[in-house]
Amino acid sequence: MVAVPLTERDVELVVVTYRSRAQLEGLLSGLSEDLPVVVVDNSDGVDGVDEVVSKRPRGRYLPGGGVGFARAANLGARTSTAEYLVFLNPDIRPTDEVLATLVQDVADDPTCAASAATRADAAGRPQKNGGWEPSVGRAFTHALGAHKVFRRAGLYATPRLDQPLAVDWVSGGCMAVRRETFLSLGGFDESFYVYCEDMAYGRAAREHGLTERLRTDVTFVGDAGGSGAPSLEMARLRGAAMTRYVRKHNPAAVALAINAVNAAGYAVRAAQLRLRGDRTTAQVCWAYVKGAVTARATVAGRVVTR
Repeated sequence: MVAVPLTERDVELVVVTYRSRAQLEGLLSGLSEDLPVVVVDNSDGVDGVDEVVSKRPRGRYLPGGGVGFARAANLGARTSTAEYLVFLNPDIRPTDEVLATLVQDVADDPTCAASAATRADAAGRPQKNGGWEPSVGRAFTHALGAHKVFRRAGLYATPRLDQPLAVDWVSGGCMAVRRETFLSLGGFDESFYVYCEDMAYGRAAREHGLTERLRTDVTFVGDAGGSGAPSLEMARLRGAAMTRYVRKHNPAAVALAINAVNAAGYAVRAAQLRLRGDRTTAQVCWAYVKGAVTARATVAGRVVTR
């Protein structure tokens, strides 16, 4: 079935930015200028994102106030009147046709809480997108690196193109939803500043008898550096978010086991990378460990975990 063009749908794109004007310009340049888009700017105009949005005939600009991805994305959704929303990170390069396919999925199936495309690198190799609910077994598989062999047994999904893959949640970086469904599920969990809010949305969908779809036959190219936040800062945020998510949704003993295995896996990885001379990547892994162990992270010196 050929998807209905986006310009014939009641749809709005939702983009959260943080010091990412150049990436936003790249994203929007590849999409029809007639598409409605709301940009929620978590750096509040520091890099002139408002000027980029003002050039769009149907663009909306909202200052985000540095509240993190979940709250900013929810703000864009709650102020929209469109029937369908497509959440997009500024560092990706989808086409109108890709987005139309995702919207078609949620339009055709009211039980589909979200549809996401598969991210690929410049060489066309699929990258991580979504995954499964954390468990002790999945944490062990990920920590040991066995997920590279047992591709459906880890925490995160790296799909094979054109091979269907059932996942528990999909990435909010390129995800279509029916706005009514998204809001009825509570949107993204705002207790997470960034990371794991899409995992939490997938959990809420399952609890309400809904599903999410990962399109392994629909791809987009992802760039790098969509956010102005330092990589070490983001790695610590990622570790802290995972620990807090696991604690929130598991008995204390189970959560302790999952988080201990997860942190240990990244600590070993950091040590191995340092021995190989890759100090930069080792520092990123160690930042993740710090976040995972403390469940605490900061942005520009401000504690954002709560």
